[in-house]
Amino acid sequence: MTHSLNWFRPGRIIRVNDKMQSGYIYALTAWPGRIDSPGFHPELTPMQMLGLGVFEGHYLNDCVEEFPAEWFSQAAGKLSPHTPDETKNCFGVKSRQPRSEWLRRGWILPFDPDPRGWFQWYCHYWLGRRLPETDERQIKRWAAFTRHRAQVLKNCRPGDSSCRPRQRQALLQWAYNPFI
Repeated sequence: MTHSLNWFRPGRIIRVNDKMQSGYIYALTAWPGRIDSPGFHPELTPMQMLGLGVFEGHYLNDCVEEFPAEWFSQAAGKLSPHTPDETKNCFGVKSRQPRSEWLRRGWILPFDPDPRGWFQWYCHYWLGRRLPETDERQIKRWAAFTRHRAQVLKNCRPGDSSCRPRQRQALLQWAYNPFI
């Protein structure tokens, strides 16, 4: 059963049973949208990211019951339920590596509470789950990604969204404003 955003609040227990996790349970300890970690200032919410088009429309399709229904209604035209479709991305480009590469590089750890990676972590964090060690690791990864923002600013004219579309798509997938 899907829930609206106002259902999510501190004290709620979320049970996850999807293609990648079975029996995972977590508690919400903060209010949705409360970003309370020093140095973490995402420019986009998960709903905004999904609505713009991320991860070829194929990232959270098997776990819609875990997240607010509004996120998916906002993203209706940007989802691809059966296979990844790069045309669903905001910039129409493929911009991700396979999960096997994420595991190989240590970006996803064995027994990680977020087996889909950073965006799944961000969705959980945004909803109010707090796991201090995991949060610290993922926030450091997010902060390191700012180098891509610097490259776009250095190499593109302001407002030229056609310049460096892969980097812009990647920025979007890390909650940075890609329209700089």
